[in-house]
Amino acid sequence: MKKVLILFLTLFTLLTVGCDKESDELQLVRLSEVVHSVFYAPQYVALNKGYFEDEGLQVEYTTAYGADKVVTSILSGESDIGLAGAEATIYVYNQGKEDYIVNFAQLTQKDGSFLVGRNEENFAWENLGDTTIIGGRPGGMPEIVLEHILKENGLTPNDDLEVITNLAFTATAGAFSSGTGDYVALFEPTASMMELNGYHVLSSIGQSSGELPYTVYMAEKSYIEENKDIIQKFTNAIYRAQIWVSENNSEDIANEIKPFFKETDIELIQMSVQRYKDQSIWDLNPLLEVESFDYLQDIIIESGHLEKRINSEIVINNSFAEKALK
Repeated sequence: MKKVLILFLTLFTLLTVGCDKESDELQLVRLSEVVHSVFYAPQYVALNKGYFEDEGLQVEYTTAYGADKVVTSILSGESDIGLAGAEATIYVYNQGKEDYIVNFAQLTQKDGSFLVGRNEENFAWENLGDTTIIGGRPGGMPEIVLEHILKENGLTPNDDLEVITNLAFTATAGAFSSGTGDYVALFEPTASMMELNGYHVLSSIGQSSGELPYTVYMAEKSYIEENKDIIQKFTNAIYRAQIWVSENNSEDIANEIKPFFKETDIELIQMSVQRYKDQSIWDLNPLLEVESFDYLQDIIIESGHLEKRINSEIVINNSFAEKALK
């Protein structure tokens, strides 16, 4: 009888340990980010400080290098959540997909690129006629916003000046350094790196264009509906990181995200972070504003990549952000 009791207690202990181990397992979330940049510092803070793990999530990210590629990754089932420009969700919805992509948390509220030039001159946007700018991919947020600023300053792209849009995101800085163009639009830390190499950061494109739902987290409608708990936990972690970034200085932020930029000097990372903080690039919470989204749509319509507005509320789900703020 004693042997039977010992056997029973042993089995019970093993089962209990097994259950505890299973309950401690993290839920995997596959994230596709549009590019890898200091621009997304709050995300890397959330990863490095373990905010996702605190919520019970294991986030594994890949870099797609293009909002179109982020969307493809989501629609093909390779990724659960994407980080890209909100314009991508409009394009997918207009394709008539029943399981379209929905925005559920905003990370950045302005364009994060800077116009870099060869000379430190008395810069003014309206004086860029008869010059050449290396821009971004046609239809993507960086290019749409850049062209909007040019038009606001009385310049018609590829009429009053040339805008190069056929270079890969990773090739623009190299092309400029090799002599192509008079100006180039670059994100951090590349903009600061170019400045250290003798070029000049002339203007913040984000400051010139105003607030937009520039970079947001998105997922298929069905994934959100079937994984509300995961989306909520993910949003909670991002909001926690947004608060931390807003309350800490550029040195602390740079040290926190350094593991994600191993090939970049810490001084350059700090320089980039400070530049973004000075421009109020990062959103203070994950809420998406409908008015800001409609402003984005108007800019896309102006660019010729959208005929008319869609109902913004169809591709915005603020319920998770609202709950995170409570």
